[in-house]
Amino acid sequence: MAESGAARSTQGTGPQTRPPTMRDVAAAAGVSKALVSMIFRNAPGPSAQSRSHVLAVAERIGYRPNRTASMLARRRNKQLGVMMTLRDSFQAELAEEMQAAADTAGYEIVLGAVTRSHGERRAVETLLEFRCEALLLIHPQADTEELAALAAQVPVVVVGRRVQHPDVAVVRGDDLVGMRTLVEHLVELGHRNIVHVDGGDADGGAAPHDRRQGYLTAMREHGLDEYIRTMPGGPTEFDGAAAAETLLAEDHDLPTAIVAYNDRSAVGVLDRLTRAGVDVPGRVSLTGFGDSPIVQSPRARLTTVRQDARRQARLAVEAAIGRLEGRISRPHETVLTPRLQIRTSTAPPRHAAAARNAS
Repeated sequence: MAESGAARSTQGTGPQTRPPTMRDVAAAAGVSKALVSMIFRNAPGPSAQSRSHVLAVAERIGYRPNRTASMLARRRNKQLGVMMTLRDSFQAELAEEMQAAADTAGYEIVLGAVTRSHGERRAVETLLEFRCEALLLIHPQADTEELAALAAQVPVVVVGRRVQHPDVAVVRGDDLVGMRTLVEHLVELGHRNIVHVDGGDADGGAAPHDRRQGYLTAMREHGLDEYIRTMPGGPTEFDGAAAAETLLAEDHDLPTAIVAYNDRSAVGVLDRLTRAGVDVPGRVSLTGFGDSPIVQSPRARLTTVRQDARRQARLAVEAAIGRLEGRISRPHETVLTPRLQIRTSTAPPRHAAAARNAS
């Protein structure tokens, strides 16, 4: 009878079982087949501890690499996997800029699309199956432990979100500073009653937390504690519209200004207020966050902060390639300062405008 566990050759005249495979090594070591493959082709990414563990398990179960297959596996394919949400225009812009940066460096981009029926985990698994040498994850929802486990297999660059782990590279805008900049712009226009529609648990909760803190800090610095109000929201147009619906349903007056979590949320707020006959910015000023193409259209023209998709994309690609080619030994975080983009969705509140006209 064949032994349980990974298969191995038997001695004597009995029937021969198949030799152990990389899949057997992965199962015995409790890791992914992709990680085992990287270790046996000596690809960058896996930690020294992971290498030692996998090689010890392979030796124990009698695994012997196929030398011809190993030679083929060591041929670099120069593919960078990019995970993105298809419906997000800013993420699409980032992916396009990543393609341009990769083209310049002689690399190819493989897209892993996140949709309603195709979650993050499936998108990442697909990219690993395509043997992508590094992963660039745009605004991932995965928690830090999941991202760290992935970074033990391949170099990982997270784009657009704060992650505090030494094995995960990060390229992002400064969410706290960006939100403070927006609130300060509104305060300079004369606004006091400023509401923040937050981002819920988007981007693993890190970006919503930082932007909420930026709003709270700016309001307190300007002595506006009594006006502080955050509303449950999220990253989509539907979330923004729902928050606007709540404001419209209340008995007391609308705030004079709303700072939304991101551009998509702001567009949802704008659509619902406009359909209710609320003048933006005449009665309510409105800001987004990100400067995605959706807010630059003549219909929206939203004041926002620009996160510079081109620079983020270029730095993310450089971080991934630098790891792969040995120029960067350890991942690091790069934080860019967002810049205010003033458009027609913000103006002085009515009382401030009336006071100036009277004078």
